[in-house]
Amino acid sequence: MDERTRAYLRGRFGDYYRRAELTPPPDADRREWGFIPWTDGPGETMVRHRSLLDLGDLSDFLQRKRPRHVYFSAGRYEEPSASSMGEKEWQSSDLVFDLDADHLPSVRPGEDSYAEMLAACKDALLRLLDFLENDFGFEDLTVVFSGGRGYHVHVRDDGIQHLERDARREVVDYVRGIGLEFDQLIDEEAVAGTAGRSSPAQKRTLSTEGGWSGRAHRHVLSFVDDLLELDEDDALEELQSYEGIGEGKATAALTAARNNYDQLAAGNIDVHPAFYEIAKILMAEVVAEDNAPIDEPVTTDTNRLIRLPGSLHGGSGLAVRRIDRDAIDEFDPLVDAVPETFRNHEIAVEVSEDGAGPVELGDDSFTVEPGNTTLPEHVGVFLMARGRAEKGEE
Repeated sequence: MDERTRAYLRGRFGDYYRRAELTPPPDADRREWGFIPWTDGPGETMVRHRSLLDLGDLSDFLQRKRPRHVYFSAGRYEEPSASSMGEKEWQSSDLVFDLDADHLPSVRPGEDSYAEMLAACKDALLRLLDFLENDFGFEDLTVVFSGGRGYHVHVRDDGIQHLERDARREVVDYVRGIGLEFDQLIDEEAVAGTAGRSSPAQKRTLSTEGGWSGRAHRHVLSFVDDLLELDEDDALEELQSYEGIGEGKATAALTAARNNYDQLAAGNIDVHPAFYEIAKILMAEVVAEDNAPIDEPVTTDTNRLIRLPGSLHGGSGLAVRRIDRDAIDEFDPLVDAVPETFRNHEIAVEVSEDGAGPVELGDDSFTVEPGNTTLPEHVGVFLMARGRAEKGEE
């Protein structure tokens, strides 16, 4: 990024902060603050170990410094401006989750468009919220678009504030489905033996409501629904595509599914040993499709710095935006996170060879060519912040 581009963005970020109304997090004076200025050179330098007292009034600080990125800590401290973590004297921490589209197994970086990546990340966000709200029962949640490639969720329930790293690791393992075994989800109960058997049999069921068991049951039943829509040959071929399932087991499992659908719907998956084996094999799909692929170190780190909602992301020019829980479905980051400050103007930019290509932003789609061009300012800011263009001469 050349000096003219850097100066332009810094100035326009300052214009944004003069108009913005930012709400600091709870206990802002007990948190560490950090920021990245618009420095020369290819790298970025983090300025951290600051308290809110060091920064002064947050609005005045942002207008004066016009930083490229702004962060605050998940942790609360006795001395937030101390230069080492030990000297800060940790008191408590929010539980923070970070979803980044680049890290999602369903996303193909370099192939999927920015809009497609963000759509996949929203799907992952909804899965995460299902875990946090329904499995854990958390109530004090703040959902934030990161301004870049994903979403953050801040959990501030009293019960999690003093969790150490190991306990946070257990939360991570749960939402990721790490170490989850099918047999752990099964409820077993003794039932009367069948004719010719004096000892009781074991009935194995999956809960149809809540938790990983409920997710596994929904997946198994959906698999059965799809299977029963196929003709017999295709259904048997589908079953035999799974490792260890030959023609005999496939036939037995298909017959059991056809004859015992009501029992399966009620959670009884022990309708035949062959079907139970199929259900157990499906567990890997359950975890792959239903887990929340969070950035694990963010959640386990009690000292993590996270972006300030309302600030600008220096790598996109988009706003780090809080999202009301009931507005998540309708939220479009490529529209709703475009700052009004950058709308309704056009600017000159010089698009690099590598920066040419499609852009989807602010209800518009563009294909930009290399060289000097005039674009809506929010598009120009986006391209410059991402290193795809430099500021052109007006």
